[in-house]
Order: sequence, then C-alpha cells, then structure tokens
Amino acid sequence: MAETTAEGVEVPRWRGPGGRRLRVAHLTTVDMSLALLLGTELTVDVEAGLATYGVSAPGRYVPEVTARGVEHVPLPSLTRSWDPRRDLRATAELVRALRRLRPDVLHTHNPKTGVIGRVVGRLLGVPVVVNTCHGIWAAPGDPARRRLPVQAAEVAASWFSHAELFQNATDLATLSPWLRAGKAEVVGNGTDLSRFRPSMQGRIRVRSELGVDDDVVLVGGVGRMVAEKGIREFVEMAQRLGTEHGGRVVFCWVGPDDPDKPDAVTAAGDSVQFLGERRDMPAIYSALDVFVLPSYREGFSRSAMEAAACRVAMVLSDIRGCREIGEHGTHLLLAPAGDAAALTSQVERLVTDSGLRFRLAEAVERRAHAEFDQRRVAARSLATYADVARRRRLGWVEAPS
Repeated sequence: MAETTAEGVEVPRWRGPGGRRLRVAHLTTVDMSLALLLGTELTVDVEAGLATYGVSAPGRYVPEVTARGVEHVPLPSLTRSWDPRRDLRATAELVRALRRLRPDVLHTHNPKTGVIGRVVGRLLGVPVVVNTCHGIWAAPGDPARRRLPVQAAEVAASWFSHAELFQNATDLATLSPWLRAGKAEVVGNGTDLSRFRPSMQGRIRVRSELGVDDDVVLVGGVGRMVAEKGIREFVEMAQRLGTEHGGRVVFCWVGPDDPDKPDAVTAAGDSVQFLGERRDMPAIYSALDVFVLPSYREGFSRSAMEAAACRVAMVLSDIRGCREIGEHGTHLLLAPAGDAAALTSQVERLVTDSGLRFRLAEAVERRAHAEFDQRRVAARSLATYADVARRRRLGWVEAPS
C-alpha cells in the first residue's frame, strides 16, 4: 500500500518476508550531504516505516540527521578527496558497518562513495544496491584525460549496482552506451517545497541585517567557497556593475568554506559581502532580487531549485544541471560558464528591468512547484527498491497503510 503525505505525494510502503521491517542505508562522503542533500529523502524513508541509516564521515551535521529519526553510522577515515591510505581504511570501516547493519538496501551517493559503495555492497551480498548520480564529476568540456577516467569509474561501478538513478538526462546519455539495458532512469531532483517558499518577514529581516534598503537591488549567490562555483566571475561581475550602478545594487555570497578542495577560494575585495554559511536560507533567498549561480559543474542545482521555490529571478550557467531548472527567457536567464562579461550582461538585464525580474520570478516559482518536489524523487527511490526486489524475488510485501 502507499501512504499519501500532506504534500499529496504517494509514498510506497514495503516490508520484508513475513512483514519484517526493511533496513535502508544511505552512503555519502560527509554528513553535510546527508543533512542538506538527502534530508527530505531520509525523512520520507522514515515515514515509510524503514529502519533508516545515514553512513558518512562524522561531523557537525550529525544531530540534524539523527533528529529525523535516522541512525548515523560514522566512517571516521572517509574523506571527500581521494586518498589511497585513508580510502582503504574507510573501505574497511564500511565493510564492518554493512556487516553489522545487514541492510536490505544500500543507496550510494556522491562520486567517491558511489564507486566504493557499489562495489563493496554488491560483494557483501546486499540484496538491493542503488546509486544516484548527482552529477558526473567531470564537465562535458573538460579535457579527455580528466573526463574519461571519471566516466570509466562510473561505468565500472554501475555494473555492481542493481539500479542507476540519474538527476539529469545529459549524464545518462553520456554513460548509457555502456550501462546495462533497463537498469537506469532519470528521476530529476527536488527540494523541500514546504520549507522553501517566499517570506516577506525573512526578506525584511535579512535586508535590514545587511543594511540594504528596499529600493536597492540585492544580487546574491549561494555555494561552497570553491572556484568551480564561479565565485571569481561573480566577484568580477559585482565589481563591474557596482562601479556602473553605484549604490543602487548590492552583492552578497552565502556559503561555507571548503579548505580541503584544491580550488578553494577565500573572500576578497569589498564589492561582495561574504556571509559565510547560513541556516536561514529561505529568508536569504527571499531577501534577494536576483539569484546568480555561475557554476562550472552541477548535477542538478539544489540552490537554484531553492531560489526558484522562493520566487527569485535568476541567472545561471548554461550547463547541464542548470538548464534543467528552466528555459532561457521563459523561466530564467543563462550565461556561458566562465564568461564574466556575458554573466555581467545578463545580470544587468535583471538589475535594470524590474518587470523582467517579476515575470521570470513568477514563472520559475510555478515551475518549481510543478517539477521540483523532493518528496516525489524520494518516492521514486522507494519504488526503485521495490522494483529491484520484485525482479530478484526477495519476497517483499506491501505493508498496510
């Protein structure tokens, strides 16, 4: 049976043979991914009656994960970057964790844990191994020496899973010639539409905090402090428009430092207010007049979906993972990644044209509510688990609602 949530999404409910409670483990590199990337999916799993585990390196997001009714399983040696010695220790920790948990489902996420987890899970005999590709860790424009090893690792790992879920059609098309037929599909992406919605109270509070008057256009970006998010282009754009439009436009960037990444950047210059990590993101988005994401690589931009749900006009990079948010000129504006001049031109259109801002903001909010409900994506994951169980004759039964 399926349970209909308050948001109108049907959540499949399954049990193991004899009505036994099923166990699902979600594997990511860091606990931040569990909390921010998969928070709604974990909640839906708990609501579906599954014993739900979040497996990752431990960190300060663990309390947020466990507050959802999820047991966190730490892998202390796990890191986001590849490190052969630590990766071997992390693999051993994962083996011990899976032997203890004996999950019915192992759902892997992120590039590194997606590769390691699929292989380990299958070799240990986990009944259902599913991977979600949140974006191939190499952009289509990258050199072949970077692209091909990444794609080869994804393809090789996919042969150890029972199902492959993709957030965008471009990544599936890239790998599909080498994937097993019938085991991959595009499920899209979503966000928590009950949390991300326009807030006038939040807008007033944040703009007051930043000292931004209501007649000033506030332009903001959101993302980790790494170069691949396009922060350098954002700063250059802010310098150009700030000089041209003076105090009529203000710029800010929200996001945590990521010092372990080789392309980490630090706040510099006075053209942009760097606000660091914030936990009041619906208010932040609501305060913005223009949201900008000049990223080089996205699987399916979560920050853009959040901004869309909060009714903000936006300029995004013209890349896979951003184009899925909407159509240029209908829902948003697009600019080539890495092109600060083109980015400046598109942002200036929104800065100077309040009518265009309003029209695009209204259109992209409607699209968010039609396409970007994370609960639907989570329900599709549950249905995928059941499809695999049915194919493998694992004896799962529908639970009464």
